Amino acid sequence: MAVRLELIALEGFPLVEPGDELGQLLADSLHNNGLQLQPGDVLVIAQKIVSKSEDRYVRLADVTPRPEAVALAQRADKDPRQVELILDECNEVIRVRPGVIIVEHRNGYVHANAGIDRSNIANSIEDPRVLLLPRDPDASARALRRELAALTGVDVQIIINDSAGRAWRNGTVGIAIGTAGLDPVRNQIGEQDMFGNVLQVTEPAVADELAAAASLLMGQSTQGLPVVLARGAGLQPSEEGSGKLIRDKSTDLFR
Repeated sequence: MAVRLELIALEGFPLVEPGDELGQLLADSLHNNGLQLQPGDVLVIAQKIVSKSEDRYVRLADVTPRPEAVALAQRADKDPRQVELILDECNEVIRVRPGVIIVEHRNGYVHANAGIDRSNIANSIEDPRVLLLPRDPDASARALRRELAALTGVDVQIIINDSAGRAWRNGTVGIAIGTAGLDPVRNQIGEQDMFGNVLQVTEPAVADELAAAASLLMGQSTQGLPVVLARGAGLQPSEEGSGKLIRDKSTDLFR
């Protein structure tokens, strides 16, 4: 029997505004695309529309940078007000170079500029604003899962993804910053390979793999495809969140 994974980007998804019922927008978009959720389906949702619906916007005019932020902004060649927000959103600053500040986000993952940017949001030169990551992406994913179950009768699995760089590779990939209804890491330790060898360390980060695959369809600029339906992934159900993906500092060789 053939093994197949199907990825479908939902076309015509509306621009999301603060206060929008994102669960209803997702259900409507599935209907408009002629799709019905099935058990085992995964919806991969771009962080940006989750943040927009939760009104995670901040006007830079409302931000007063502390002296530490001003000094760090000079090193990073960034707006001190945005650096103030980066410091507010992180547990610690890890690396700094012109144009980027690598931090441990308060949710645990290592991220450039705490995931704060101005791309794909309506803005003005006179009154710029930025968009923060969701306050608790796992909680956001759980809420969307509940809403969609109520609207469609299907307990769909949810991944909220964002783009991130990697310490040992060029370019960015999609990663899971929030999950609901699935085990984000498949533990295969103790299983045997095709030749009977026992696997010692094999733990595929399946949520990240699917987040990256969906990101390929979503794009990074004008595509306007923030939601991807994944069918056939076969992810194990679980109530664990995305925290399982975060490597402990004691085993992180790049920190």
